[in-house]
Amino acid sequence: MNLATRIALLCLGVAFVAVLVAGVVSIRLVLSTSQQVSREILRDQADVVAGQISNNRIEQVLEGQGIAIVRISGAGEVSGADRAAVRAAKDAGAARVVSGAPISGVSGRLNVEARPSNNGGFALVQETSYTGTYRKLVRNILFALAIGLVVACLAGLALGSFLTRPLRRVAGVAHAMSTGRRDLRVPVVGPVELAEVASSVNELADALQRSESRQRDFLLSVSHELRTPLTAVTGFAESLADGVVSGEQVAPVGTVILSEAHRLDRLVSDLLDLARLGADDFRLDMAVVSLEPVVRSAAEVWHARCHARGVSFSLEVSASPVVHADARRLRQVIDGLLENALRVTPAGRPVVLALSSVLEVRDGGPGLAPEDYAVAFDRGVLHARYQESRPVGTGVGLALVHGLVTRMGGTITAGPAAEGGAAFTVTLRPTSPAAA
Repeated sequence: MNLATRIALLCLGVAFVAVLVAGVVSIRLVLSTSQQVSREILRDQADVVAGQISNNRIEQVLEGQGIAIVRISGAGEVSGADRAAVRAAKDAGAARVVSGAPISGVSGRLNVEARPSNNGGFALVQETSYTGTYRKLVRNILFALAIGLVVACLAGLALGSFLTRPLRRVAGVAHAMSTGRRDLRVPVVGPVELAEVASSVNELADALQRSESRQRDFLLSVSHELRTPLTAVTGFAESLADGVVSGEQVAPVGTVILSEAHRLDRLVSDLLDLARLGADDFRLDMAVVSLEPVVRSAAEVWHARCHARGVSFSLEVSASPVVHADARRLRQVIDGLLENALRVTPAGRPVVLALSSVLEVRDGGPGLAPEDYAVAFDRGVLHARYQESRPVGTGVGLALVHGLVTRMGGTITAGPAAEGGAAFTVTLRPTSPAAA
């Protein structure tokens, strides 16, 4: 059942309840009014008849109008030919009329008006008459209520169609988005709630468009990074296979092939790790780890690499914190940050690995624009923004580092460094001395 039908049924249900209540109240009011009018007419007739009750013609006229006359003796005895009228007079206390005061009462649907007379009193008894006018009035009320139900149903259908039209537009755009369209947007019109839905769908479309654009750029950059070592491996391998390279040249060529193969292996491993980070089966061997030995071991390797590139490397250790982490993944984090720092740092500028209560990697490179620090760990974002102005990687490294730190329960932030470039700060969960 669609929303428009539900709205129509809801309007019909509300209208039905309202019509039902209005009908019951109206009919009750008509009935009450009819009874009141009947009593007032009978009361007026009783006042008129009080002085002429001995006139037989009066009695015949009253009986012709459906009014029964009940006699009341001076002793308060009630009598008459109509038993029902006599019983109604007794129920209404008509016998008290002998005291000289008029009596008005009701017994079921019978109205009773008693008046004193010379020899006791009398009572006029008449059934409340539901005349043709009353019945016609009731029929008119029911007819009007039925028309109200029909109008409510039509109004509900129109309202449902009007309210769901923006939702149908939203659904159409969402369906088109599911087929790959990203150029459609929903008009932000209608009530506030519907406008919010339309605005949210538009924002989702914009986000998907940006995300897919970043993914395309990322895939292009990864393809380029994969193609470069593959080209080198293929070219040197063909040289070996064709005999172009021989003798003393074989060893250097083999070294190049091995180096490029390691580069390929590292890139593929990073891609696999990045893809598996969100999976439940991504393995972490969490344990109590002293950071200083891990940092010093990494510093030995990166000191040599930086020296080979003419970059000044320094290690600053002011504390030896113990944390809860995966030592192998922690080393992967340090290597990823230092590789990123070395890539962008020109010769003669510093790269700093610092350890205090936190782990920090700083570089003397060009740094980032202030607004880019917040998106530094979004996959492929920095690659897309800086690929034309500086050496950039695939966009995998920092995203993988962020994912690894997060999975180990830590945090990583990016900001400007005192050396002029960027600083990346890793905070890991410390352990108690007893655990260490």
